[in-house]
Amino acid sequence: MKESVSLRSVYNARQQIKGIAAETPLIYSEALSKETGNHVYLKLENLQPTGAFKLRGAANKILSLTEEEKQKGVTTFSTGNHGIAVAYVAKQLGIEATVCISNRVPGEKVNRLQRLGAVVEKFGENQDDAEAYCYELEKQKGLSVIKPFDDPQVIAGQGTIGLEIIEQLPEVSEVVVPLSGGGLLSGIAFTLKSIASDVFIQGVTMEQSAVMHESLKKGAPVQLKEADTLADSLLGGLGPDNKYTFSLTKRYMDESVLVSEKMIEKGIVFMMEFHKMIIEGAAAAGIGSVLRRKEGDGRNVVIVITGNNVDHQTIRDLI
Repeated sequence: MKESVSLRSVYNARQQIKGIAAETPLIYSEALSKETGNHVYLKLENLQPTGAFKLRGAANKILSLTEEEKQKGVTTFSTGNHGIAVAYVAKQLGIEATVCISNRVPGEKVNRLQRLGAVVEKFGENQDDAEAYCYELEKQKGLSVIKPFDDPQVIAGQGTIGLEIIEQLPEVSEVVVPLSGGGLLSGIAFTLKSIASDVFIQGVTMEQSAVMHESLKKGAPVQLKEADTLADSLLGGLGPDNKYTFSLTKRYMDESVLVSEKMIEKGIVFMMEFHKMIIEGAAAAGIGSVLRRKEGDGRNVVIVITGNNVDHQTIRDLI
């Protein structure tokens, strides 16, 4: 079976997104290393211009459109970070962007979308509702849909994180990746295992509404009702016709772990206390997972810190 993503497509993505997405630092976390008995590093995607890794995939996809497609405009459906990335890239390139979101998306993210000049369309109570409306706009107005994860060019864009990790830490043993629709994990896992097959890939998500986790257990994509969670960026379904990320995640992920709200909260507070950084719950899920480990064996563990787009009220409540 021919792969939907190739190493060449990931390297091409890296060249294409230069100047829009940043190469982010990999820092050593002395606090996490001391706490866990492993050598723990943080891949700081929260330092992207949009505050999250989603910029990579969105940039790669939009830059791959024809000039005619760019002129007609783009649309997407998103719990926030992907929508922000699409709006940001569109603004850089002078393209009109419409972002479809559910009524559950935090107000801070809605405000940011509007500040970036995007047309924001609220529809329904979950990402599946917003997705259906997005495809209606594609039919009605001829807009190009920029999918949040289930697209080879988006996956290749996220895969550039894997290239950077292996270059910044060639001796990496394990990478901990927040898991939702699987675009991030698919890209990173495919890239790393294509270069170093022994790298262990752990996917982490919240306990409630863990769609990919439950889908893998069932052997096919399932739908779940969305629940309130600190890791709101990890909410959302796999789509009714998932073509790529389900199979890629199933093939390349070594372990899927559920993280409690308490440990996600602990991860957010840990980053504030020891690294003086505000991160969102989805990013903190990886820290929460690693903090649960009692005895490490000196492995080189990288946690992907996916973003910082957290509602201000959430941080105030935690403090």
